[in-house]
Amino acid sequence: MTEALTFENLSVGYRVKGKMVQVLDGISFSIAKGEAFGLVGESGCGKSTAAFAALRYLPRNGAVTQGRILIDGQDIGRLSGPDLRKLRQFSVSMVYQDPGRSLNPSLPIGVQVAEVFELAGVPRSDWLSKVAEILAKVQISDPHLVMQRYPHQLSGGMQQRVAIAMAIASNPTLLVLDEPTTGLDATVEAEVLDLIQHLRQQMSTAILFISHNLGVIARMCDRVGVLYAGRLVEEAATDQIFANPRHPYTAGLLQCLPQPGRSKDKAQLATIPGFLPGPGTVIEGCVFAPRCPLANNTCRTQEPGFVRQDGGRASKCHYPDQVRDLQNQVTAPPPKPTVSAASPILQVTGLSKSFGKGPHRQRVLRDITLQLQAGETLGLVGESGSGKTTLARCILGLLSPDAGSHLQFDGQDLPATTRARSRDQVKSLQIVFQNPDSALNRAHTVYRILARAITLLVGLRGAERDARIKSLTASLRLTPAHLSRVPRQLSGGLKQRVAIARAFASEPKVLICDEPTSALDVSVQAAILNLLAELQAEKQVSYILISHDLGVVRYLSDRIAVMYLGQVVETGPAEAVFSGPHHPYTSALLSSALTLTGAVSERVKLTGALPSTANLPKGCAFHTRCAVKIVGLCDTVAPPLQDLSTGHSVACHLNPDLLPRSLEEVV
Repeated sequence: MTEALTFENLSVGYRVKGKMVQVLDGISFSIAKGEAFGLVGESGCGKSTAAFAALRYLPRNGAVTQGRILIDGQDIGRLSGPDLRKLRQFSVSMVYQDPGRSLNPSLPIGVQVAEVFELAGVPRSDWLSKVAEILAKVQISDPHLVMQRYPHQLSGGMQQRVAIAMAIASNPTLLVLDEPTTGLDATVEAEVLDLIQHLRQQMSTAILFISHNLGVIARMCDRVGVLYAGRLVEEAATDQIFANPRHPYTAGLLQCLPQPGRSKDKAQLATIPGFLPGPGTVIEGCVFAPRCPLANNTCRTQEPGFVRQDGGRASKCHYPDQVRDLQNQVTAPPPKPTVSAASPILQVTGLSKSFGKGPHRQRVLRDITLQLQAGETLGLVGESGSGKTTLARCILGLLSPDAGSHLQFDGQDLPATTRARSRDQVKSLQIVFQNPDSALNRAHTVYRILARAITLLVGLRGAERDARIKSLTASLRLTPAHLSRVPRQLSGGLKQRVAIARAFASEPKVLICDEPTSALDVSVQAAILNLLAELQAEKQVSYILISHDLGVVRYLSDRIAVMYLGQVVETGPAEAVFSGPHHPYTSALLSSALTLTGAVSERVKLTGALPSTANLPKGCAFHTRCAVKIVGLCDTVAPPLQDLSTGHSVACHLNPDLLPRSLEEVV
């Protein structure tokens, strides 16, 4: 049978300053029709280059220097322009990592999605219904309203759903997914992955799945290839590679993941020492030897072959049988922060936020009451659209809450807007954004970025400012050489370290972390999480952690607050919330989380989409999607706040004995 996609000894390079720099080196694998193949590895290892090469989307300075790529038996390097366009029109699709760059900012969403059906020859009279249908399939509530909006009017998660809808609308035979669920919350991610699986089964679609989320790879893929520095170092069936890796790099990636039951107070996350070699770096022997705990003189002088073993698995390692000794390593716990039992450092009481007026008024936040102790991490979880980021912006003073809302910081009333706050209050409340590319000035060097923050917020100049920068970069493990670089010269992990350094430049007392690791691979994520835990213990700073990754939330958080449709439906100590009993919505979130064994066996599926904030349900806001609602009560009366244990409460009508519990291995 003809393979859907085949890489034959493929090498790809980019021409930089007149010199060809090798990025992929001798990659060989194939994907059968109806099969899903995952590519994993750190940022910079060549995953996205492989995806672009597969569709002949390489930039002008990129070229295949060796080997070939076959799609349905056709050498795409030999296709003419019209034939290549036809292939892309009917047979292949791609979902990019950054949906903001793949959507046209000048066209409404409906027009962009309709283009797919226009190219497919669908009659114009059917475009509207087809667009609404495909948007509904990716869990977009009120598709007709979204069709009228422009990309900038949608959240990152909504943009990604639109991009996925456009990719699957043509029912392609080969679907290339480059980090497709990065901006999605756990429940929507699970639904989208189900949809992709359904398409694969019904249409025999082959999938090349690129992701740093190993749980997604375990859930979606039949086989996995591990890339390191442009070389395929291991390939095997998914269950084999996650249960029994045969390359030290694969074992290192798996060790970086937060494990169930392991929090920041018990043990640090394992990390892979050193850095990925730069493109074009010539390394004698095994390319992973400089970072490998098993490396010896043989590894440093002789390059291992890509050896096929029983069961079709292969690894590029001299000592694959010793890799199992690297698993289950125990790391030392970091210094524990002291959570103050005194008055909260931050108190939010009755906070509401509305947009629009009259019939167009939308209540995005409703009567939020939270508190944060000094040295504590509060994890904020919930679907996209639940109000997490809006709450963060209200706390920061970037948005002004509705009248009657009350904020207190360090025992004093906190003005609603940044302009009305003192410099001490502004510098004490800082944020680390999800995307460092958007948060950092591209034209400024790292030194200038940090110096400007220190000058404006702290008032230091000259030698005192430079001393603060030196101390700050040392704490964030940035070298003096990084100070002269601009953001585009740094990796994703280093850019996020710079963003964190800028946030800590003013020595804040409260730091809001809005998806700080969602765009990072697991090795860099582990280093960043360890760093945040160490800085918290050292400086006694408090965190509000917003994240869709429940493993990250569980590892770093002391307490959890679960938000749904602008309300807090559950709050409590992290372990109490994760172990249950808990709110039915929390149960759905936890059961949607992915592990290295794939999806949880019994996922609680939510019925319907998140209701619009312009038309809020009566009674319990969650009753329209709840499988255990009490008809006549939940749909008419707002639920009371029940105390389940000390500090653990849920807003639900159900008797505590009837509230769902989660299996320990959910996250």
